[in-house]
Amino acid sequence: MDGERGALNGKSSSANYGTIDNEAGSSTQQIQEVHIDPHGWSFIKHKFREPFAEFLGTFTLVTFGVGSIAQTVLMFRYVDNAFDEEMSQYLHIFQYLDAKKQGGHLNPAVTITLAVYRSFPWLKVPIYILAQTTGAFVAAAVIYLNYHSALANFDGGQRIVSGANATAGIFATYPAPFMGIIGSFFSEALGTFFLLLVILSVTDNVRNHPSTTIVAPLTIGLGLFTIAISLGYETGFALNGARDFGPRLFTFLVGYGVEVFTTSHFYFWVPLVAPVIGGLSAGFVYDSMIYWGKSPLNRN
Repeated sequence: MDGERGALNGKSSSANYGTIDNEAGSSTQQIQEVHIDPHGWSFIKHKFREPFAEFLGTFTLVTFGVGSIAQTVLMFRYVDNAFDEEMSQYLHIFQYLDAKKQGGHLNPAVTITLAVYRSFPWLKVPIYILAQTTGAFVAAAVIYLNYHSALANFDGGQRIVSGANATAGIFATYPAPFMGIIGSFFSEALGTFFLLLVILSVTDNVRNHPSTTIVAPLTIGLGLFTIAISLGYETGFALNGARDFGPRLFTFLVGYGVEVFTTSHFYFWVPLVAPVIGGLSAGFVYDSMIYWGKSPLNRN
C-alpha cells in the first residue's frame, strides 16, 4: 500500500475523537480527504493525533495557568492560585474545549467520566491520561525555565515547599494550612462535580439545539469562573489530576524534594482521586435526572 486516506472534519470514527456519543451532526458536512504516507511523519501525526491533541491542549492550559500564578507570586509576593490560575486557564482554553467539535478532554476526570457514561473507549483512557499528564509536566518545565531568574531572586535559590518564600505552590496545588484530608477531598470532588455537570449539560446534544454548541465553550468558562470564586479557596482548586501531578512531579525532580508528596498529610493523592469521584458523581446525577441519550443509566 502506497498510502492511506484520512478524513478531516468528516464522519470517520476518529475525526471527533473525544466527543459525546450522540448525533453525528449535519449530513451536509463537507469531508476533506488527505493523503497519508505510511512511512512518514504524516502517518505518525495521523496515528497519534488524539494523544498529540491532548498533550498540546493540556500543555497550553497549564502553561497559561501556572504562568499566571508565577507572575502573580513573583511580582507581588501574593499567593491565591485558585483565582489567578483559573481565570487565565479556563477563559483562554475553553474557547476551543468544545467536546462536540474538538473532542478535547485535557482532564482525566473528564476522560473517565465520558468513558463511564458516554461510551468513550476504555482502551484510550490511559493513553489520554498519559498525554495530559505529560503535557502538564512539560508546561511546568517551560514556566520553570522562563521564570528561573525570577525564582532565584524570590527564594534565593532555595526550592521551598512551605513558608514565606515557598514557590512549590506556583506549580502544584496545596491546601490551606487549616485543611485536613477529608475536607480537602470533599472540596476537590465538589468543584469537579460542578465542572462536569456544566460540561455534560452544554454538550448534551439530545436536549440542546445544535446552534448552542457555539456558546458552549463560553458557558464552560463562565462556569469555571463561578466555581473558582466560590469553591477555590481551600485547596487551590486543581479539579484535574494531570494538571496537578505533572507539575508536582517536575518540582520533585528539580530540587523541591519529596516534600511535594509528603506535605499536608500526603495531600498529593487528593487531586488525583477526588476529581474523578466528583466527575463520576456528576455523571450519575445528570444522567439520572436529565439525560435521555445513550447511557448505562438509560437502558431500556
